[in-house]
Amino acid sequence: MKDKLTIFTKYLLDFMFYAGIIVTATLPLSIHFYGLYNSYFENNFYSLFVILLLSGIFAVLILQQLRKMFSSVLNDDCFIRENVVSLQKMSIYSFFIAVITACRLFIYLTPAVLIVILVFVIAGLFSKVLAQVFDKAITYKLENDLTI
Repeated sequence: MKDKLTIFTKYLLDFMFYAGIIVTATLPLSIHFYGLYNSYFENNFYSLFVILLLSGIFAVLILQQLRKMFSSVLNDDCFIRENVVSLQKMSIYSFFIAVITACRLFIYLTPAVLIVILVFVIAGLFSKVLAQVFDKAITYKLENDLTI
């Protein structure tokens, strides 16, 4: 049986994935509702909708790849090419979120926007490097398997 942290992480990823889909799908309602309290959201509805929708889609895609990778962890088979592909995709998605969020700088500059950009650039770089590490590990594993 898997340990409690592994099971918790699996359910957390599942929850975040489905919650992300719901939040992204209900963006028009959320932006409109928050616009009642913050005129910035009301005045910039369409641009915020596009930026948040695209970011939400890429965030859900990242979660989808994480869930896919996590299933290989649960199967005790982490070092597979599919995980390298997932990490490469997550890197691209992270860079897209950083670029999309950078577009928001032209609408409204806040420190939070700069932090989000930085976080996703770092996540993109980290995923790219981790994909290379996994790729090397898989190569070594396959060579080792052939030796035996």
